[in-house]
Amino acid sequence: METGYLKTLSQKENSCFKKEVALQNKFGEMVGRSEPLSFVFSQVEQVAPMNVTVLLLGETGTGKGMVARAIYRRSARKDMPMITVNCAALPANRIERELFGQGEGAISEVDHRQIGLLEQADGCTLFLDEIGTMPLELQCKLLRVIQDGEFERPGSPRTIKVDVRVIAASNSNLGEEIHAGRFREDLYSRLNVFPITIPPLRERKEDIPLLVNYFIAKFNKRTGKKIVTVANETLNTLQEYHWPGNVRELESVIERAVITTRGDKLQILERFEVFRRDAVQNISEVKTLADLERDHILLVLLKTAWRIEGNKGAAILLGINPSTLRARIRKSGIRRP
Repeated sequence: METGYLKTLSQKENSCFKKEVALQNKFGEMVGRSEPLSFVFSQVEQVAPMNVTVLLLGETGTGKGMVARAIYRRSARKDMPMITVNCAALPANRIERELFGQGEGAISEVDHRQIGLLEQADGCTLFLDEIGTMPLELQCKLLRVIQDGEFERPGSPRTIKVDVRVIAASNSNLGEEIHAGRFREDLYSRLNVFPITIPPLRERKEDIPLLVNYFIAKFNKRTGKKIVTVANETLNTLQEYHWPGNVRELESVIERAVITTRGDKLQILERFEVFRRDAVQNISEVKTLADLERDHILLVLLKTAWRIEGNKGAAILLGINPSTLRARIRKSGIRRP
């Protein structure tokens, strides 16, 4: 009879699992004990108490938002709110008003002030997710906020002083964005005071059994299921897959599996294309990460008949939010035939 992971932890594994539970309690949603993730933990502990700007780098779905929350919870500003802005989710014509507000008479039909998120974040932490998509014309204003702690609302001459700790995140190569003229080098320099790179899941595969265990417990509680075992063959398959959507993709896979599983052993119905090392050696031309991402998004869109939202939509298969997917489609220049 095949034994499952959750029921067959050896004494040594159980000891490691207890240490992982302690880490989980310490770092919340960040689950793992691999060397790359442990290095991220140490960086979080080092920078969190300091009132400096942090830049989080990493692929989509690696957990940049989780790292931002871990930094915030260990900071001197933890008793104040953390305000999150997804720069990719806001239309270019709205992001300035959302961030900087507007003064009286800034729009002729509107005769009132709007306080922006920057002003609301005075004394707090501001998390700017997907900073690489911020319009170029607003980057100068943000630079002034980080550098001098001041700005003016559009339509108002009054200078507003704010004390805001900025945590920014990007899944794009900001160096390439600078070279392409889409991102300011001086803003990058101010954001890059303390960079933290979150490793992709394929570089910390030893964390996958722990993540699977964590997600099963999470979705057992949410769905009322009582799944207690995972076949070793299933775990091996999950560890062999290269996870282009990273931890977020794994979470989506486990959530679907928990929903569809009957009984107490996790059943994953999806098929995974195993990444083979020998295939890499036969590649004559190496694609850029942006090209690979574009190809993968296009493949999933074709598979879902260009459906973005819903249970069978491309966003859930990619493990990202629909608004984020739409931003990626625009940025990659993908057009429906």
